[in-house]
Amino acid sequence: MRPQGVGGGISVGELDLDGLDGDVLSLTPAPGGPPVGPGEVYVLVRLRGRPVGTVLGQVRQGDDVAEALATEARKQLTGFVPEERLAPAPRPPSASVIVATRERAGQLARALDSLLDQDHPDYEILVVDNNPATDQTRELVEGRYAALGVRYVVEPVPGLAAAHNRGVAAAHGEILAFTDDDVIADRRWLSCLAAPFADDPRLGCATGLILPARLTTPAQILLESHGGFTKGFAPRHFDPRRPPADEPLFPFTAGRFGSGANMAFRAGVLRSVGGFDPATGTGTPARGGDDLYAFARVVAAGHRLSYTPEALVWHHHRETWQDLENQAYGYGAGLTAYLTAIIVRRPALLPALLARVPRGLAHALAISAHRDAGEQSVPGEHGSQSYPWPRSLSRLERRGMLYGPLGYLRARRRVRGHRLPWETGR
Repeated sequence: MRPQGVGGGISVGELDLDGLDGDVLSLTPAPGGPPVGPGEVYVLVRLRGRPVGTVLGQVRQGDDVAEALATEARKQLTGFVPEERLAPAPRPPSASVIVATRERAGQLARALDSLLDQDHPDYEILVVDNNPATDQTRELVEGRYAALGVRYVVEPVPGLAAAHNRGVAAAHGEILAFTDDDVIADRRWLSCLAAPFADDPRLGCATGLILPARLTTPAQILLESHGGFTKGFAPRHFDPRRPPADEPLFPFTAGRFGSGANMAFRAGVLRSVGGFDPATGTGTPARGGDDLYAFARVVAAGHRLSYTPEALVWHHHRETWQDLENQAYGYGAGLTAYLTAIIVRRPALLPALLARVPRGLAHALAISAHRDAGEQSVPGEHGSQSYPWPRSLSRLERRGMLYGPLGYLRARRRVRGHRLPWETGR
């Protein structure tokens, strides 16, 4: 099924320039993707390797593809002045990369190959097999990757948060980085994500940039048109002592901080706030909200968060219309499930949340609203073409929001008596 207004696929690539007015250094496809050719093209623009923006352009037959996209980049990014790059930390702290997975060995292999190629000097990789139905993941890790240092762990309790907590218990790094089995990590991802912790002792969490690896189906294009996972190209810092003026719902709009496919925590901080709520996340009746819960708990405990766009992963969006419907419902459910979890586990936050209810409802309705063509660009903020966000998906998101608290309470009953792995010593 092709939603109305969404045309054919969009090529995805990376364009590196020697400055906005400089020469083209390279044009490459997104990792693992086909060559970039004529047609509609979405590119990540880098300046000497540094991600600075995205551009959507139309390349005609016979054009020099790289030069055509460079021209479009200079036009769409006019006036952009990159912030001065800070000197990198001499050595980022040791890190553990935790990848939770279930029955997706093919995608997992692709992700692990990119994670093994990181330039971070001191890290480990843990694969957490969540409630496995087969031995495929174990056989993959132990057969192909164990000799390369990848560790295999099993978590029998279903749910992404429970799997992440198992990884937290098994990890040895000072920094705990989380990503998904459907991403390809940029080679500098982990070092860029871990470096801010060396500079700021109050930093509890860092998140990074998530871009689409493919835009070949209507579902993938529509997801990106609705915002996708991208949080922009400007570094941001969130401090509970100085709430951001442009975030009136802070810290309850935790999704503005980042997403679970690209996040890291100081290990001691994450353990001190109780890790992830095992009644949240994909694989539970709550459907999601595990990352949002962790972000909000870290802020509520007085720690800073940072968004670091140089820490980049490429995400493989789900491809089918049914996948998109499931995601729309799950996003709505996860949002209100996470809010329920925060209040259940931290009742002292209830007055602050109630004070923000009117604006919160307006925000929830806005993010799930139907958008006509022309109201939302795809992909990214520099897109030149627009696609409507269907009313059917808006309704699914709002139905999910209504269901979220019930889903969380159902999930909570299922994990009653469950103790954190680092408390039990398992």
